[in-house]
Amino acid sequence: MSFPLSRRRVFSGGLLAALAICAVLDVPAARAEDLSRATLTVVGQGEASAAPDMASLSTGVVTVAKTAEDALAGNSKSVADVIAALQATGIEPKDLVTSGFSIQPQYVYPQQGQREAPRLTGYEVRNTVNVKVRDLSTLGGLLDKLVQAGANQVSGMSFALQDPRAIEQQARLAAMADAKAQAQSLADAAGLRLVRIRRISPQPDMGPVAAAPMMMKADARAVPIQAGETTARAQITIVYDAEPR
Repeated sequence: MSFPLSRRRVFSGGLLAALAICAVLDVPAARAEDLSRATLTVVGQGEASAAPDMASLSTGVVTVAKTAEDALAGNSKSVADVIAALQATGIEPKDLVTSGFSIQPQYVYPQQGQREAPRLTGYEVRNTVNVKVRDLSTLGGLLDKLVQAGANQVSGMSFALQDPRAIEQQARLAAMADAKAQAQSLADAAGLRLVRIRRISPQPDMGPVAAAPMMMKADARAVPIQAGETTARAQITIVYDAEPR
């Protein structure tokens, strides 16, 4: 059956209008269904540990002499001996970095009430090197050799993994499992059913490094070292859609 052009236009326009009305009616229904769902937010914590395989420390020499030239000469010789001792134990040049150098005049100041000017007594030279030790079995002996070579400062010792990615991944998986377990437990207690995950927000990985500062003495021998464990920590926030059972 055929219709005149004008009637076909009216029919077509009416069909489009009906479809538009249906679409408008469907939107509030979908929104109402979405709003009827509760959201459940949980924060999962996870950690993983492993024995460290690398140590970092700072070592150096402090030298005091009457003149700046003498202080610098004595300090330079001692630092050269320290670096040679480090390299003799297998430390590569890439793992040695000068982190501080200074020359400072030393004064004796008059007591309160005296009008004397400060008196120059000499000069102090400090030279500090940061060291990475990639073979922990050599660390105790290395500290002993440093002191024998002339180092009179060792500080900022810390332990880490050369490649921490494995335990960081383990920590993230543990945090995810913890978040899921929390969500299921809370949903069961509230009489809810978890529908889907709406959002996952991992936080930056947290891996604290324990430091053990120390000051070496000239007669130190066979320094005992306890490396402990390196721990990676992770935190993940998960938002679930939930609905009544």
